[in-house]
Amino acid sequence: PGFPSHPHRGFETITYVRQGLVDHSDSLGAAARYGRGDVQWMTAGAGIQHAEMFPLLDRDGPNTLELFQIWLNLPATDKIVEPHFAMLWDQDIPRVVRRDTDGRTVEITVIAGALDGAVPQPPPPASWASRPESDLAIWHLTMDPGASCSLPAAAGGDDTARILYVFEGDGITVEGETVAGATGAVVDAARPITVVAGAAPAEVLMLQARPLSEPVAQYGPFVM
Repeated sequence: PGFPSHPHRGFETITYVRQGLVDHSDSLGAAARYGRGDVQWMTAGAGIQHAEMFPLLDRDGPNTLELFQIWLNLPATDKIVEPHFAMLWDQDIPRVVRRDTDGRTVEITVIAGALDGAVPQPPPPASWASRPESDLAIWHLTMDPGASCSLPAAAGGDDTARILYVFEGDGITVEGETVAGATGAVVDAARPITVVAGAAPAEVLMLQARPLSEPVAQYGPFVM
């Protein structure tokens, strides 16, 4: 199963795997098998063909795959740059571990955007994320039940968009407001916020960036 060879152009895909395996191959000649905790960052630029297939290695049980694929637009000036492929392996991605006043733990995986001195690997050279003014960050929070964590204000202030997506657990509270599980919430990026897990362990994906404020063009695929 998976997605056989297909084209992309003019944007980027950031694929973050939570469990399972992905086999990647593309028209650049790049190939990789990657899995839990690994991130693939691909700049389609002027155009690339790639395949994403999901190997069935367990013949007697489920071959569960869970991943996020984040689509990131490219600035108009970089729409047709040379394609670029990079792997950010799990062991090379920094993590910040915090403990609240009651000893409960929050682990933050820093995929993009520095936090508490943890600096992730650089994004591809033509990425919007490679420009300091993008204020782009991708953080994965894994929270003990009832754990509390403060997130700093974004450098870009009111010009930056920030979303928290609660994808595991029964919910969190953000500055006293309840956000249920399987819910995304837009929060104020211009000021620090306090996030508190509910009665169950919680996992939260934080996506942040200053919008490009440029049009997005969509074309294809055709159905013949």
